[in-house]
Parts: sequence; C-alpha cells; structure tokens
Amino acid sequence: MNNYAKLIKKLRMSLEISQEELAILLKVSPVTVNRWENGYFEPTIISKEKLKELFKQNKINFEDED
Repeated sequence: MNNYAKLIKKLRMSLEISQEELAILLKVSPVTVNRWENGYFEPTIISKEKLKELFKQNKINFEDED
C-alpha cells in the first residue's frame, strides 16, 4: 500500500466520514477514493493539494507513513 493510501484512510477515520463523503468533499467519484485507499492509484496533483488542505483545516498530522 502506498503512502497516500494510508494517509487518506487516516484522514477519513479521523473525520469519521465514508469514502463517499470524502469523494464529495474532493469532487471525485467514490470509486476514485476507494482506488486511492487500496493503493491502485495515487491522487492527482490537484487532489493532493485538496487533501493537504483538509489535513491542515482539521489539524491532522500530514506525514508520510511506511
């Protein structure tokens, strides 16, 4: 699983939201969020910026995990 997979799941768990709810916040499909979390794809640069902003707004530590 890539780092973004872990980080996205960490964000969702911290916010207590579903993949569908995160998809709405990021303006992507729920399937896209699922693929990110399962490590099939990495978010686009635009989505990465939106994710970083969500981490910052919610005071969640955004750090790469192994």
